[in-house]
Amino acid sequence: MSARLRLAATAAAGAFALALLPTVGHAVAAPVPAVHPLWHAGSANDPVLAAPLATSECLTQLKRACYSPLQYRTAYDLNPLYQEGITGAGRTIVIADSFGSPTIQHDLDVYSAHWGIPSTQVEVVKWGQVPPFDPKNADMTGWAGETTLDVEGAHALAPGAKIVLLETGVAETEGPVGVPELMSGINHLVNTDDADVVSMSWATSEGQFPGFDQGDYTSLTTLRYAFVNAAKHGVTLTASSGDGGGDSKKLDAAWPAGDPLVTAVGGTELALNDQGTRTAPDIAWSGSGGEQSKVFARPGYQDPVRSVVGDHRGTPDVSMAGSPNGALWLYSSFDPANTGWTADGAGTSESSPLFAAVVALADQAAGHRLGVIDNDLYRLYAHHSAALVDVTSGSTGPNGYTAGPGYDQATGVGTVDAAKLVRALAHRH
Repeated sequence: MSARLRLAATAAAGAFALALLPTVGHAVAAPVPAVHPLWHAGSANDPVLAAPLATSECLTQLKRACYSPLQYRTAYDLNPLYQEGITGAGRTIVIADSFGSPTIQHDLDVYSAHWGIPSTQVEVVKWGQVPPFDPKNADMTGWAGETTLDVEGAHALAPGAKIVLLETGVAETEGPVGVPELMSGINHLVNTDDADVVSMSWATSEGQFPGFDQGDYTSLTTLRYAFVNAAKHGVTLTASSGDGGGDSKKLDAAWPAGDPLVTAVGGTELALNDQGTRTAPDIAWSGSGGEQSKVFARPGYQDPVRSVVGDHRGTPDVSMAGSPNGALWLYSSFDPANTGWTADGAGTSESSPLFAAVVALADQAAGHRLGVIDNDLYRLYAHHSAALVDVTSGSTGPNGYTAGPGYDQATGVGTVDAAKLVRALAHRH
């Protein structure tokens, strides 16, 4: 097992522990702070390669699928948009992560050159005192892996968009720790007009905020100011729905995904051939999170699915690729001893930046920001729009939610046909 994968696996294990926290009211030992990006490292047996493999080779050598950005472009029907010049040009995607990655620009350049995608300049905004990167620090390497996935995933689908990487110096852990820094950083970028879409591939459960057991949610709601400000400025927010899988029904909802001003993005599993054509319909990823908030009431846009979510905000809203069986190839060099390609792009950490990229394309097509798009997603769902592709099979585990016809808490309103969705969103604005 490589040093990089060993550290990444440690961080990913901490992230997965987030999703498995017991329901409030159960006696448990005090939680140990751990990094909480929702990024899943590849198997310990996966090598760091000099070049990525084709899907057929992955199935033979790694015993699972792995995909390139070019396959995703075909699968999500993005090529017609690129042919029209809709690449995200003139739009900015903000990636908000603790610590970031010291090699992200170099890594994105290598990644882009390999796939024949024009690269882009990553503007790094260090918010507060961000410590020097230490490749022996598992928190930092975990976040560096998360950053690599977020930036390369977003760029894969919106190659013309500008990317701003917001780095904070305090790791977001279970509960409010690290969240104030992320919120103030996001708020700053909104105020300086440097954000069109913000992707957040991290989560904390509502139940870990002080006062939750007593029904006092102010320690969480006071952090929403950045989201309220973003909505006023027309900025779209996306967040990973969590990786709780089969335990989702027993868990407190993940935040920020459960916030009504945020689009919660769940995970699916794709079956593609080497060209990116589907060999079977998408299914719900077994690890994807979906819960009902105890803090937020059902927003009006979820009235069409009230029979599923009840009186509370339900997640996810929509889903995109997230299964480790079909992970996105990534290139990284933040650990000099393990520079190369790994099929590490998985978890709902992958899903959020992919969807943020689609929103950036829609922003360009519309000629302006689209703001809180949940209203549009559920309106399109209610009208049976072809922009949304229903996911009708798979589940989030034996004790989780099952995908079926219509909205469900396994995959939300389903996945997307990006060409149709971009045009539908742009037309509505």
